[in-house]
Amino acid sequence: MYEIITPILLLSFLCAMIGSLAAITLPRVWTILTLIALMSAFGAGCFVLFTHTSWQWESSFSLSETPVFLQLDALSSFFLLLLAVVAIAGTIYARSYWPDSRYPHSSVQGRLWWNLMLTGMVLVLIASNGLYFLLGWELFAVSAFFLITLDSHNPQVRNAGWLYLAASHAGTIVLFAFFTTLAVHTGSWELGPVTHLPELKPLFWLALLGFGIKAGIFPLHIWLPSAHANAPSHVSALLSGVALKIGMYGIIRFSGWLPLPTLAGWVLAGAGCTSAVLGVAFALGQHDLKRLLAYHSVENIGIILMGLGFGIVALEHGLPYWGILALAGGLLHIWNHGLFKALLFFGAGAVLQTTKTREMSTLGGLWRCMPWTAGLFALGSLAICGLPPLNGFVSEWLIYSGLLTASTLVTPLSLGAATIAVLLSITSALALACFIKVCGVVFLGAPRSRQAENAKECDWNMRTAMLVLAGACVTIGLLPTLVWPVLMRVASTWSPSALPNIPPALISLGNAHLLLAVLGVVTVLGMLVFVRNKIHRAPTWDCGYVRPTPRMQYTAGSFAGIITAWFSSILRPVTYQLRPTTFFPVKATDISHTPETVLKYLIQPVGRVFIVLGDLATSFQHGRIQSYILYLFMALLVLVGAVTMVHLW
Repeated sequence: MYEIITPILLLSFLCAMIGSLAAITLPRVWTILTLIALMSAFGAGCFVLFTHTSWQWESSFSLSETPVFLQLDALSSFFLLLLAVVAIAGTIYARSYWPDSRYPHSSVQGRLWWNLMLTGMVLVLIASNGLYFLLGWELFAVSAFFLITLDSHNPQVRNAGWLYLAASHAGTIVLFAFFTTLAVHTGSWELGPVTHLPELKPLFWLALLGFGIKAGIFPLHIWLPSAHANAPSHVSALLSGVALKIGMYGIIRFSGWLPLPTLAGWVLAGAGCTSAVLGVAFALGQHDLKRLLAYHSVENIGIILMGLGFGIVALEHGLPYWGILALAGGLLHIWNHGLFKALLFFGAGAVLQTTKTREMSTLGGLWRCMPWTAGLFALGSLAICGLPPLNGFVSEWLIYSGLLTASTLVTPLSLGAATIAVLLSITSALALACFIKVCGVVFLGAPRSRQAENAKECDWNMRTAMLVLAGACVTIGLLPTLVWPVLMRVASTWSPSALPNIPPALISLGNAHLLLAVLGVVTVLGMLVFVRNKIHRAPTWDCGYVRPTPRMQYTAGSFAGIITAWFSSILRPVTYQLRPTTFFPVKATDISHTPETVLKYLIQPVGRVFIVLGDLATSFQHGRIQSYILYLFMALLVLVGAVTMVHLW
């Protein structure tokens, strides 16, 4: 029956291509065709996942003497479904967020590059040939660059785009080395399991580096904060919700196909702990709403790596029950993060559209004029903090279950499992503090500026997109047993050792979430009915001042000042202070800024060294042939000396 997938995917591809043409003059037709393409891709993914089959297609023609070989299995379908859901919501959202009336030139470009980026990501997911994988990867990377830089008149946007492009192509170079080396050893560009070739173990580190740059693993994340902050919000949602997961797809896919080095699982788990803790620490130090959300993507990629890394450790032990739980939690968190992070970026986009600012300390009190956005953003915040009864709690609970079960065993891995569990709990606590700061500073209190005071709710296109994602977050949280068979299908594709049984505790968790949700709804309705008319409004305590002002509220910096001070040696915050010198000062200022430490203190100094070396090298190009002959002679002497030393050694 899998032959039905071919026409479905063909329909998806044709609608995407025709939609790209319609993007120029027919925005409504573009919307319809893009949605049809995405729903077709969603249908193909569902067919593969729920019929326990896979799809393969090989062309009868060749390009560069290599036939086109495509494959859709449970693992690629898992990511394809996430791509389709987030992109459907993003397409609806973009109609109102980036309309022709406001952006007459860039809106056309945005629709075109949106479709090409989706096409590139789909090609990466279904390509079973190294050449076409790289082709889809490059199409995806270049399209993302043009989407990030839609507002190209802004210098910050241009800088963010160039930084993304440089980092992306650095990863592409590494992946080119990976695929070519793999092709040399296997004799073919076709991709598949090569676990029988132990000499390919070092290739895993190349895959981790190349895909890790795209996934935003710390410290390879240098492009991520500025790109996600400066891109249009629907693009930020797609980048964070899906594009990072394409990098994770590469790591997961090839960790299943390649022979793994001995420490691969622990390295992944360690990288996950580093990304999670430092990602949320950097997020706490941010004042820019979208940049804060970007750093939380680094954090959640770390949580995914914890589950995957510990799953690989368990694979070395025959993939016992605790390993399946951790692996399933990591896989589910891929979907969960894609859903609630896209929801949060949509909420941030609604705030940005009406207030024209991402600076949290100039906002405040938005819940009064933007109740839909405030409520949906709060729901996404609860989900990303891993609080019940939402989806974020389910995936983190599975990872916790695996780690805590392993930590009770009398084996050498118990200490490592317990350490990872502690770091995961610290990450969750810091994330909760961070989003209390965000919701409190942005949506509660009094407006701190005229823009915040005059804010208006977003239209129904944007609200519908947010409601779709919020509904998915609630559904997974309340019915976690529905996703367990899918997770086991994906896990068994990655490793046939995974078992498809449902943990009894997961059933109990779903029941508890349903009960908690009912109690929450009843409580909220009761407050609305019995308390609303009895509330008496009055000014808050003014601390002895005659008249309270919005300036007396906590700002984004002061709220998290104590916590960020704990990480000051890593965050390296920059502070500007104008202290009062008299009893009645005219002005006093205290501003702090957390830079991108890795970029500022590591990448840029190294880059400057290479620039200096490059400038020195140009001095040797002076046009004198006799000097060039001397250079060649000296190089030959060095090579002869090196070969002689190696031979004698």
